[in-house]
Amino acid sequence: MSDAGVYVSTDDLVALEARARDLSFVQKARSHQQLAGRMQSAMRGRGLIFEELRDYLPGDDIRSIDWRVTARTSRPVVRVYSEEKERPALIIVDQRINMFFGSRRSMKSVTAAEAAMLCAWRILGSGDRVGGFVFGESGASEVKPHRSRNAAIAFAEKIARQNASLRADSKSEPDPQALDKVLSAVANIAHHDHLVVVVSDFDGHTATTRDILLRLSSRNDVICLLVYDPFLLELPTSGDIVVSGGGPQAELALRTASVRSSIDTFARNRGRELRAWQHQLGLPMLPISTAEETAPQLRRLLEQSAWRQRRR
Repeated sequence: MSDAGVYVSTDDLVALEARARDLSFVQKARSHQQLAGRMQSAMRGRGLIFEELRDYLPGDDIRSIDWRVTARTSRPVVRVYSEEKERPALIIVDQRINMFFGSRRSMKSVTAAEAAMLCAWRILGSGDRVGGFVFGESGASEVKPHRSRNAAIAFAEKIARQNASLRADSKSEPDPQALDKVLSAVANIAHHDHLVVVVSDFDGHTATTRDILLRLSSRNDVICLLVYDPFLLELPTSGDIVVSGGGPQAELALRTASVRSSIDTFARNRGRELRAWQHQLGLPMLPISTAEETAPQLRRLLEQSAWRQRRR
């Protein structure tokens, strides 16, 4: 693996701006307030974009009646519009020690950093405010949402700083609740009508993680980018490997079929559990591999997610 795949710099993340222009985020959550802005809402009301003509229903605003169509059809017909609204975005980027792993092309931490900044540049390009949280073993850093290129660069700098602090011999004690803590902080900010993008391998996820995401997705658009390395899904059939979490080491005899089978079963069950959240919670859980370029994967996955939403 090249050095570029181990760490990422602020310049690398800023250079992703051009590659983010053809990404597309589809809003699926229904709006609960009328606010001016740039994003088309699923709410229908007295807005700017014509949606449809339909029969008048008790309680409709009489100002929405189309009198010409009403005169032609001899029954009251109203014009329905969709409104435009702003959708601030919060991006959560996992840079814990569990992300400091990669078997080809790049570490999970680097892929997560690239995916996060591709999202940030695209959201800023659409005219919305963007900010977020970058979290690691030592805590989380926050960048409040702003509609400026300097804010996006400040976010990139925080990601690069956390990324550069990752070391295989790190003495920091992993916090098993780190993911839930940062998601709870986001839930305290994103009360409604936000776009929340979570970029992580979801190591240490619990029932609490699921509950927080469910609460977030009930009033916001939530997209989860599940960063993974394909090594556990494509184990070599010979040789041994030594694994460590920074302390004690263990040797895994990959030449033994039972060892390979146990690891493969664990990895696939974990992946299925996380992807099941897509159906249970109604939010996209998009897998991003460290073995491929990040931008083409993200573009393809977002297009597929948008197609599924239109089909629903």
